[in-house]
Amino acid sequence: LRLVAVLKAVLEGEKAAVLKRDRHLPLSFHRRQEELKFSLGLQRLQHRVRDIQALRERPAGEGLGRDGSRCGVVQSPAAGAAPQELPTLILEAVKELEAAKQQVLKRIQIWKRQQQLAGNGALFEENLAPLQKRCESLVEVYFQLHQQVMAASTELGTELLPRLLERFNEVLSSLVRR
Repeated sequence: LRLVAVLKAVLEGEKAAVLKRDRHLPLSFHRRQEELKFSLGLQRLQHRVRDIQALRERPAGEGLGRDGSRCGVVQSPAAGAAPQELPTLILEAVKELEAAKQQVLKRIQIWKRQQQLAGNGALFEENLAPLQKRCESLVEVYFQLHQQVMAASTELGTELLPRLLERFNEVLSSLVRR
């Protein structure tokens, strides 16, 4: 029984050493993966905002945006299709805005938890700059999208606009509260 107890203690020690060694690599990998996911989502959201702006500013009958860029893919249908395209684009952009908000809130929650664990002696990176940059980037895109929605308010109708404004208010208030 002593031999079993000694072997069990040795194996538990090795298990703890392996977990301690390998835990650092996946954590940094997951953090980097999360940063890339957020960056990609934010870029996609910025692209949607530019698409919405180009679609709104397109004169009737034109197929490309002001700068003739790749926004033309979204704008290729005839000008008569614009009323259906614009609400769809805006709704997709709002969904992506809410997803980006969730990522930021998740990261804030992780930071808060790490700060709590630091009181128990855990390692804690106190640098708030990356988190602040995320929040500022998201709020900047939020205001751009909000501006486009307000500019397109007549095209969105009386039913869709209040729902969008409510979703916008929820995004901003949850970011400010947390």
